[in-house]
Amino acid sequence: MKYLFVLLLAGVTANAQIKKEQLNLMPWPQNVVINDGNFTLTKNFKVNVSGNPNPRIFGGVTRFLRRLDGRTGIFFEQGFVTKLNEVPTAELQINCNKAGKIGLYEDESYNLDIKSNKITINASSDLGALHGLETLLQILQNNNNSFYFPVSQISDFPRFTWRGLMIDAARHFQPVDVIKRNIDALAAMKMNVFHWHLVDDQGWRIETKKHPKLIELASDGLYYTQEEIRNIVKYADERGILIVPEIDVPGHGSAILTAYPEIGSKVITLTGGTSEKNIQGTAIATYGIERNAGIFSPTLDPSNPKTYQILSELFDEVCPLFPGAYFHIGGDENEGKDWDANPKIQAFKKKHNLKTNHELQTYFTMQLAPMLKKHGKQLMGWEEILTKDLSKEAIVHSWRGPNEGMPAGQSLVDAVKKGYKTVLSNGYYIDLMYSVTDHYLNDPMPKGANLTADEKARILGGEATMWTELTTSNTIDSRVWPRTAAIAERLWSPEDVVDVANMRKRLDNVSFRLEELGLTHIRNKAVILRNVANNQDIKLLEEFTNVSEPLKGYTRNKGGTEYQMYSPFTLFADACTPDAKDSLAFNDAVSQYLANKTPENKAKVAAFFNNWIALNKGLVELGKNAPLVQPILPLAKKLSDASQELLLVLDNKSTLKAEDLKSLIEQCNTKDHADVELSVYPSLKKLI
Repeated sequence: MKYLFVLLLAGVTANAQIKKEQLNLMPWPQNVVINDGNFTLTKNFKVNVSGNPNPRIFGGVTRFLRRLDGRTGIFFEQGFVTKLNEVPTAELQINCNKAGKIGLYEDESYNLDIKSNKITINASSDLGALHGLETLLQILQNNNNSFYFPVSQISDFPRFTWRGLMIDAARHFQPVDVIKRNIDALAAMKMNVFHWHLVDDQGWRIETKKHPKLIELASDGLYYTQEEIRNIVKYADERGILIVPEIDVPGHGSAILTAYPEIGSKVITLTGGTSEKNIQGTAIATYGIERNAGIFSPTLDPSNPKTYQILSELFDEVCPLFPGAYFHIGGDENEGKDWDANPKIQAFKKKHNLKTNHELQTYFTMQLAPMLKKHGKQLMGWEEILTKDLSKEAIVHSWRGPNEGMPAGQSLVDAVKKGYKTVLSNGYYIDLMYSVTDHYLNDPMPKGANLTADEKARILGGEATMWTELTTSNTIDSRVWPRTAAIAERLWSPEDVVDVANMRKRLDNVSFRLEELGLTHIRNKAVILRNVANNQDIKLLEEFTNVSEPLKGYTRNKGGTEYQMYSPFTLFADACTPDAKDSLAFNDAVSQYLANKTPENKAKVAAFFNNWIALNKGLVELGKNAPLVQPILPLAKKLSDASQELLLVLDNKSTLKAEDLKSLIEQCNTKDHADVELSVYPSLKKLI
């Protein structure tokens, strides 16, 4: 009899109405209503498409079916969806009014209606329908023996029209499969812009048939063929993603000038000779691909007509590869040192009444605008392009903040007030290894800026930026995901969706689900740790990653010279990520204990200390046959020493003076070991 009761109870629990708070939707939709009942999946589940969509919807629906079938293992009977009204009686009906165009300001809204026997997605275009399918995948639930969708109604649309991710393929080249799987992830998170940083000091990454020297001399053989680029553009189009290419000029010019030194700004002064013949004048400098990170002097010569000839020819070849309406010309971090030292350029400035290097750069930028406009491209650049003479058609990409001596969001406000459209990246630099909370609470719409409705409309949205000085194809996914999913929510969802704890709960599930797209952000951690452990058991190293995070900001790569572009990124720091798992749990335990010092709360804190003491001993043993473990042992010992003393503090048995205890804890704040820091240090400090 008792077994029957248990079974009945299980059935009641499984069929209980799910609450909105239990859903793992991300980005969170504009409006969600959950009702009684479920739509239960069976192998007869099919999809039908009607209306006038772009053919991309058929591939999108087919991928949806395969992902859903992969999660549920049901073996759906429907295979490939290839045409309209294929299965008029299908349980999932998708209705699209028109074909979506890849670009900004498209209607991406959708309405998802789940009834117990039928599901409908109504969307203005196939782009909205694709978003609706992603939401349907995310709302999937299960009990002990079936998978189902809760009866619900969702109406949804994005808050901002530009929701992007930039990947730098110049510092560390990122193969085609890396780009494609990240495009898939962008689509899953309802993002719509992929900004492809293709040229910088460390490499030129585009096959150029008219200028083969660029790939022969400035790519190390690592570049995308034109056919590969067309294939990726098509791949992105099929997923509703706009690709914005970037060729960074006039600064960051080492790679271009390695192939074409004659358009560089640096001059070499020639002096000397014999008593019969003096040598006076200047000569062209030579350049090489940069192997370090940082800001470098090589800059294109804006006074040389050949500079514009070569750039025009390059744009003529590159622009047709990218059908989108936007082209990013960089324009950042030009120090102007070579301009200042070049007499010819100084004479050019005087002749054209250009008082500053900033005005000279604007002159240069405006020469590029018609080259791009010829191909239907709108010029975009980092915020340094902004001057009084810049065309109002240009888009200003805001990136500088307090770390660069600028008030947060100031350049964005300046741009929109001067009539420019703008995109925010300050606060979304995911390569800097800051917590997801920092990105999540960073909003493109500045608070207290007193903007008019027209000025607000010029804020197109935001873009996560993944610079790759410290990232290879094996680690890039773990630096981009899952934090970019939280940025996607900030750019899509209502402004008041800011519950960090709820976001973190949903992010855990989203991170797991992103793996089905081929992302390696979870699985490659074990690959790196096996290398560090010398193929011994990695359990202890895995535990230590739960309290260790990579150094933040630019502190890991001191001066940009510690790591070269070919350095190893297979070490312990490369397996670590922001928001180390145990730091969050430990902080909660400490907060609960300090609020209420019950035996139970004390035991929770003590459990962490005992674990870290044992962890240190285990790592020492592991390191006896693993040289790459040695750099983290001093850090593990500092945590163990602090843990042993804090156990005594919890029991009121510590004999250390307050100053000595603080000193012991402060040693856990070191940044001197293995390029990582102990993420639990702030919580340790709270205890004393």
